[in-house]
Amino acid sequence: MKMSIGQFGRQLLGFAAAGLSLVAGGTASAEMGQPAPWEYKLQEAATPVMENITWFHNFLFVLITLITLFVLALLVIVVMKFNARTNPVPSKTTHNTLIEVAWTLIPVLILVGIAVPSFRLLFLELDVPKPDLTVKVTGKQWYWSYAYPDNGKFEFDSLLDKDKQPRLLGVDNEMVVPVNKVVRIQTIGADVIHSFAVPAFGVKIDSIPGRLNESWFKATKTGMFYGQCSELCGKDHAFMPIAVRVVSEQEFAAWVEGAKKKFATNPANSYASAGQAAQ
Repeated sequence: MKMSIGQFGRQLLGFAAAGLSLVAGGTASAEMGQPAPWEYKLQEAATPVMENITWFHNFLFVLITLITLFVLALLVIVVMKFNARTNPVPSKTTHNTLIEVAWTLIPVLILVGIAVPSFRLLFLELDVPKPDLTVKVTGKQWYWSYAYPDNGKFEFDSLLDKDKQPRLLGVDNEMVVPVNKVVRIQTIGADVIHSFAVPAFGVKIDSIPGRLNESWFKATKTGMFYGQCSELCGKDHAFMPIAVRVVSEQEFAAWVEGAKKKFATNPANSYASAGQAAQ
């Protein structure tokens, strides 16, 4: 009987190790900034906030796995050792001070160990540092509008472009930001509640009519990063993508000069130009 329990434990440990290695390995073919087929992990982090979210997620996954395996091992031991056949005379023990203190104190310590990094992560997400750039994001049915009040006060709309890849994520006019700069997002809803979410940046914030919400990110990698409206906002909710292009400072400065000419300050002209291709 002891041998069978040991063999079961070794097999269980092997399955757990294999599962952890798969999770750690992730999807090798996944492209940065967008979802990938059969992806089962978080998108690759492109900001310090998302790096912390990924770390916290992996920490909780390992902790939960260890707790689950520990409880499972206890159940197996109880079933094998304390059934009526192997233990015909039941124990008369009613109290065990050490065990009772342990099963009270250990969960408390585990919760404290979870709370400390959790609060630190929440503070990192909610405490907006001094921004290098502010972008006002307005959610509309069913597209996004971006305004750059610090760079000439131009504004443009961003609509789904069905001819662009990736499918249902490509847009005509992308939001463009410089790399390694703190970008403050100020968002509001023009009609109903929307939600501005870019997974690789660790950003997800509601766009609510009559209320200005703030978030931030600091992209540390250049490239295209995609998101979607994450609040059910009507019939075309599924066709309201977010595309953010992260470029160098020189490329951003050149884009700003071109955007000032391309997008008129009049919102009506901005809307009329929304069907044109992105730069």
